[in-house]
Amino acid sequence: QVQLVESGGGLVQAGGSLRLSCAASGRTFSNYVMGWFRQAPGKEREFVAAISWSGENTNYVDSVKGRFSISRDNPKNTTYLQMNSLKPEDTAVYYCAASPVPSLAVTTRFYRYWGQGTQVTVSS
Repeated sequence: QVQLVESGGGLVQAGGSLRLSCAASGRTFSNYVMGWFRQAPGKEREFVAAISWSGENTNYVDSVKGRFSISRDNPKNTTYLQMNSLKPEDTAVYYCAASPVPSLAVTTRFYRYWGQGTQVTVSS
């Protein structure tokens, strides 16, 4: 089992920045690909970013490329999502997830463990 706890969400004006954190406990953190997803009201959960075990490889949805950055600190069992130049359409609940599959998967079915989510609201 892996337990994931997100933090760092909040209310920010358009153009602002937030950094989300995801703290993991349980099984060896470095064995998992880590991903961030988001879900806006009335919409399906969508992929945002993923990072490989080592942190050397990343993948982003097109809408956040150049604005968001995913990273991880394996000794601290933590994954981060730095979000810059935020837009109102980034408003959603953001979830971190862990996948045992060695692929930067963009679909939820590859991710076995999920956090409870943290709300990000971007005002215009």
